[in-house]
Amino acid sequence: MSKEEILDVLIIGGGIAAHTAALYTSRAQLNPLVISAPELDQLSLTSTVENYPGFPDGVLGPDLVNNCKKQAKKFGAKYIEALVTNFKKSGNKYEIQTDENENYLARTVIIATGASARWLGVPGESKYKGRGVSTCAVCDAALFRDKEVIVIGGGDSAMEETLALYKFAKKITIIHRRNKFRASKIMQDRILNLDKVNTIWDSVISEVQGDGKFVTGVKLKNVKTNKISELKCDGIFLAIGHTPNTSFLKDLVKLDKLGYIKTKNVQTNLPGVFAAGDVQDHKYRQAITSAGTGCMTALEAEKYIENLKLKNEYK
Repeated sequence: MSKEEILDVLIIGGGIAAHTAALYTSRAQLNPLVISAPELDQLSLTSTVENYPGFPDGVLGPDLVNNCKKQAKKFGAKYIEALVTNFKKSGNKYEIQTDENENYLARTVIIATGASARWLGVPGESKYKGRGVSTCAVCDAALFRDKEVIVIGGGDSAMEETLALYKFAKKITIIHRRNKFRASKIMQDRILNLDKVNTIWDSVISEVQGDGKFVTGVKLKNVKTNKISELKCDGIFLAIGHTPNTSFLKDLVKLDKLGYIKTKNVQTNLPGVFAAGDVQDHKYRQAITSAGTGCMTALEAEKYIENLKLKNEYK
């Protein structure tokens, strides 16, 4: 594919939303180009996915993502690995630049860059990602049936993670660095009145411990006394927020106060620019909803291209 060629569809992202959009646009013979970053998407960091339709025995997150990519490539989608560094409007088209100083011009752009979970950055955390350390209780809670788990955080997300785990876990300990939650009162009331849920205040994890295969516990540090203690557990769920991957958009695409792309359905404020997956969704953040919005962006992009042709504006 020549970089001088004007693309009908350029997709930015490497997760299931991007691959779904690539599948639909390639089957519509729009010859999409997908630019994906070297870093793994959130789903590829998930071990077993048990809530994606069609897989009664579950499916490994990386396998689900890779199979979606293979399916898109089967119908002609092209992929390159690069980091998009600049995005700008060029007449009625869009110019995308990568960290390799390559430029691409496209009539429509689908942004599916996702949102990166915030991590603690402590020893052992990286080693046990997907082996006891998780950022999605809805995805992984069933794997911790009758286990003792920890939830890190104090906002509504931490409360929601706790509720998702409550049906399965034997014991849940919420660890929060302050002496009160930031969550809404209604969410706090729901959590604090539950049995088998307790809270450790004014504390942070200083190390994730394991047996080489799975998490076995954590080291805790009291932020007021600096006292170190240990707590055994089988799983750790991080609920300290996500950062949408939108920095390359500058001020061209409208974002909300959290940095997520504002959309009406999947349409951004720019004609021909659509957004799918977690980059525009901080509420659901599920593989199935990401795939669904990926499909929606593809259908909208196809419709947009057809309208350009009908108006004799396809140049």
